Amino acid sequence: MTESADLLSGLALGAFRLNGQFLQVAEGLARPAGMTAAWWQVLGAVLREPLPVAGIARVMGMSRQGVQRIADLLVERGLAEYRPNPAHRRAKLLQPTAAGRESVAKITPAHQELADRLVAELGEETAHECLAALHRLSAALHDLGEHP
Repeated sequence: MTESADLLSGLALGAFRLNGQFLQVAEGLARPAGMTAAWWQVLGAVLREPLPVAGIARVMGMSRQGVQRIADLLVERGLAEYRPNPAHRRAKLLQPTAAGRESVAKITPAHQELADRLVAELGEETAHECLAALHRLSAALHDLGEHP
């Protein structure tokens, strides 16, 4: 394999491992609030403004079908509701209910504590560099996807 192929494999494996680690952490943070990481992820996407399921999927990098399944569960459990979408009659907007906002708020203290510990472990400058590198990697993959 060439060096570039090795780098691609290393980046992909590192991203998969990091994704698994973040999912494990998110499950641990969400569980005490009676939620799952996926529920938290979808609710978090609509805390600022309601979005259609396809919009949530695009923002979160998830499949539309997966988001639809989670959104329906959130609505069924009273954590979110569908609202009419003035821009598109069939694509309703998902927004959290008061109960959904309360559930997310229960996660906030533990989330903040973990954030503080992680930034202390990395150092603030390194944390910013990591974030910038992730953004660059994501943008590059996006660009390659549009122009294979």
